[in-house]
Amino acid sequence: MTSAPPRFPPYPIRGVHVLHQKQNCAPHFAEIMVDFEPAAEGFAFEAAQELTVEYEPAENLPRFFAAAAAGLEEQLSLPEHGVVIATRVVLRRVRADTFGSHELAFKIAGCLAARKALERTGAPRL
Repeated sequence: MTSAPPRFPPYPIRGVHVLHQKQNCAPHFAEIMVDFEPAAEGFAFEAAQELTVEYEPAENLPRFFAAAAAGLEEQLSLPEHGVVIATRVVLRRVRADTFGSHELAFKIAGCLAARKALERTGAPRL
């Protein structure tokens, strides 16, 4: 008889901060801070109501947020972690840069934030 894999997160994980920055001919810049809350099931992502971001053009922000959410969910879904996703992720802080911010930078930042949160719970490291 095998036991069910643990649910992630087992408890609230607050203030997971990631700065993804790469300087080269194709720069990357994305800074996020997220909280992970236990949920009944699945993956949910939302921006906090009090979230403010200074970045122009503002119409890019929903794409950046969606990319961060995709990176978070993709990383948490990897079978190597051995967890069942049952989380609500709340985006608390964002910083973007005119020249280096794009969807890929935010997707990578999301992946890195998920890894940090998993490490805080002792989940297997990749």
